[in-house]
Amino acid sequence: MRSATSSMLTPIPVTTVIREVRTFGLTVSAGFPSPAGDDLEDTVDIVAWIVRHEHSTFWWKVAGNSLCLEGIMDGDWVAIDKAGKVAPGRIVLAVYDNDMLLKVLTKRDGRMWLEARSTEKYPALPVTETTEFWGVVAGIARRYPVE
Repeated sequence: MRSATSSMLTPIPVTTVIREVRTFGLTVSAGFPSPAGDDLEDTVDIVAWIVRHEHSTFWWKVAGNSLCLEGIMDGDWVAIDKAGKVAPGRIVLAVYDNDMLLKVLTKRDGRMWLEARSTEKYPALPVTETTEFWGVVAGIARRYPVE
């Protein structure tokens, strides 16, 4: 049985095209001001910065807010690296009971679990022998309104 969530997930293959954007050359403080900024470059290719393994990375659109406390929101795009190491503490894309899920992989009491990080309560799901891991989150992209 497929849920509405799994039908909304479609992988998007990525071919890296170098598209550098200019940076201001300084960091912007989101906490305490820092005078450091002398190690920054003048341009950066944002997609290449996120994508480490071009031929094993796919982009997925997120549906839902079960990872909002990890900074991943409904409508974001996540880069899933199939070559990335699946390990406790990482955000993984998993197939669980025929559903595609984006969750944090954790280890407790000698067992592996898939857990949400949200202000809403979601039950932790035990990793079973039928759970498949498709990769780990390598980065996210979010677009805000500017008008």
